[in-house]
Amino acid sequence: MAREDDPARRRLFSDLPFGAQRDAKRAYRLFQSNPAHPGLQFKKLEGEDNIYLVRIGLEYRALAVMKKDRIVWYWIGTHSEYDRLV
Repeated sequence: MAREDDPARRRLFSDLPFGAQRDAKRAYRLFQSNPAHPGLQFKKLEGEDNIYLVRIGLEYRALAVMKKDRIVWYWIGTHSEYDRLV
């Protein structure tokens, strides 16, 4: 599956601490090789069309939207920020 980054997600990513950026890069690589890896906890958000969540370590989450043959990552932030979003 092709991956695409939304410019807003890139800005959010650049504001993350170095360790979180490192963990996010690892998670995205793992997602590309095995989206079903249990460590990612990749899942569709309940009640949302084509919106998916992936876990990035214990403290961070990323959101994506599925578009035909690609996934567009559009948000990344802390777990508490995610809780306020949804």
